[in-house]
Amino acid sequence: MNSREFFNSVANGKSDFLQIFLSLLEKEAVGYCAIGGLAVNAYAEPVVSLDLDVVIAAERVGGLLSVFKSKYSVVEYPNSINVSDSSSDLRVQIQTDPRYQPFIKRASMRKVLGYDICVAAVEDVLQGKIWAALDGARRASKRQKDLADIMRLIETKRELLPLLPEAIKKELHL
Repeated sequence: MNSREFFNSVANGKSDFLQIFLSLLEKEAVGYCAIGGLAVNAYAEPVVSLDLDVVIAAERVGGLLSVFKSKYSVVEYPNSINVSDSSSDLRVQIQTDPRYQPFIKRASMRKVLGYDICVAAVEDVLQGKIWAALDGARRASKRQKDLADIMRLIETKRELLPLLPEAIKKELHL
């Protein structure tokens, strides 16, 4: 079993929703990048996640929304849009917070769990995880996962340590 087959098995995928979603972005020539836990996997030892957190070029989100709504289940929140398909447990979470838009320009293609995915630069992935970990409105369990992802990045790339705010260093006992 290769990594793609493994991922789809974990995602209970009757179809390869991740590849279908990525192919749609490519077909529409949409600038995007992965920013969440799957993005961390591009730089650290992989951990399985059923979320693909991405940022999409802001000017394209509106047009894509109608495409997504015609094919998938779509739920809109104040800072994100969640897209899912009944054929997979994978959830695509499109981040609409404008702070993430510059990440797209610095992103590059990386291999993640057997997929070619445009992934934010490691410093940007770290920054997104810092924002998430410091967001008091997020569930505590989500913030703990963000801290774990930050630690995974720091363990792999020690040169990122100076980018951490003191509050995060204290929380991680660094």
